Amino acid sequence: MKTFDIQTVIRANVKAMKPYSSARDEYISDGSKMVFLDANENPYENGVNRYPDPLQRNLKVVLAEQKNLAENQILLGNGSDEVLDLLFRAFCEPKQDNIITLPPTYGMYTVLSNLNEIEERKVGLDANFQPDVDAILSATDKNSKMLFICSPNNPTGNLMAAQKVKQLLNNFNGLVVIDEAYIDFADQESWISELENYPNLVVTQTLSKAYGLAGIRLGLCFASADIISVLNKIKPPYNVNALTQQKALERIQNVNAVRDEVHSILEERTLLIQALETIPFVNEILPTEANFVLARVDDATKRYNALIAKGIVIRNRTTQPGCENCLRFTVGTPEENKKLIEMLQLISKS
Repeated sequence: MKTFDIQTVIRANVKAMKPYSSARDEYISDGSKMVFLDANENPYENGVNRYPDPLQRNLKVVLAEQKNLAENQILLGNGSDEVLDLLFRAFCEPKQDNIITLPPTYGMYTVLSNLNEIEERKVGLDANFQPDVDAILSATDKNSKMLFICSPNNPTGNLMAAQKVKQLLNNFNGLVVIDEAYIDFADQESWISELENYPNLVVTQTLSKAYGLAGIRLGLCFASADIISVLNKIKPPYNVNALTQQKALERIQNVNAVRDEVHSILEERTLLIQALETIPFVNEILPTEANFVLARVDDATKRYNALIAKGIVIRNRTTQPGCENCLRFTVGTPEENKKLIEMLQLISKS
């Protein structure tokens, strides 16, 4: 790939700033019994009267072992959205730089570009919902700081072709951010395994999907130690609370339970696809490597409203590029999926 120097993409003010040093940054416990009078906390123990570890060390020890990474290659955030926002704030100069997105894709990239006053250049996926490498590279200039690739993609569910992604990693001069929120449902290895080969690669994941922890808001970021150090420099000192750290640690160590749930969801996904193939108003079912299925129907708005009336909430994606008259069905429990199919069969008669 082209030579990549992280210093060329860091915002000047971020380079110059000194990070805030919290009490828990300055003293790191070695497990000894200590009297903590350093952080102006309420001294009366109730389980959460102390500030949380600002670097989530216990959690990172386990994640590093599971992901085969060093702890300094991991950043944790208050959901993936905070992780993405930190990337914008660290590497994109407002009113000057731009990012590249590949619609249809996750909508928060647009929200964050607007919030941070960063130009968003949209290069649509091709007819097979794959990146158009030549068009993407043609849309870039010296101020193109980040390229966002969602794989498996939301809302389409497909993986991005590895060869196309490698072409982009080799030729895009900024950061290539691969959003892997749904990777645990896919039949493909995470791009984390390529971090050593591509210094401009950033991989984001979440505990909201396969791990079933959407309510605790924990996003994961994996990159070179140099990139992570920049993000740690600007993140809020206590961005991941103690309860989130505790619950996340319990869950990621319960590997068998997570594996069993993912297996069940994949089995139900197969059954859901088979059932959708029998519904008269379903015209096309798109390939998926996620925990949802995107289907093209005769009239998405009509069918969406009909399901709402029957007590079932899905997602109408008809306004997204290339997704005209498409509905997105999240894979539920066997009972939920059975009810969905029954209601689809019922409304197909109307």
